[in-house]
Amino acid sequence: MRFQIVQGDITKMRTDAIVNAANTSLLGGGGVDGAIHRAAGPELLAECRTFHGCETGQAKITKGYRLPAKYVIHTPGPVWHGGNNGEPELLQSCYRSCLSLAAQNHCCSVAFPSISTGVYRFPLKLAAEIAVKTILDYCRDHKGIEEVFMVCFDSNTKAVYDEAFKKETMAI
Repeated sequence: MRFQIVQGDITKMRTDAIVNAANTSLLGGGGVDGAIHRAAGPELLAECRTFHGCETGQAKITKGYRLPAKYVIHTPGPVWHGGNNGEPELLQSCYRSCLSLAAQNHCCSVAFPSISTGVYRFPLKLAAEIAVKTILDYCRDHKGIEEVFMVCFDSNTKAVYDEAFKKETMAI
């Protein structure tokens, strides 16, 4: 499995699936969620309506519609409330649920955003450590996913993910 941390726009990724850092309604919002819904077109919203939402830490999959990706995997990340309300475990569950759905749908490549680190205020350094470890552990234990991208919106986020990756791979 190849893991790459890149800076860019997740809606432009030519992967089998991209992950949407959604809210529990799955009906669009701001940040990554809004950008994905705008780029995919109204068909995405129509399909999301059929799900009647999604619980935090779980994931649901839709077609990619007007996106270069074949699928969008939607996962509501946890809102940060200080870290004593299961937020780290829920974030870990987001990544595992997405990877599991990707594998079930024969996706060889997946692109993730930094889940919950925007308006949900999850501390970036902790989120990066959880994301990198969870992705590497999952892909080490499961076959099928060949390429995973962490798509960072800005250079600061990319630097934090680069550091988390370096730390995790040195620990192995």
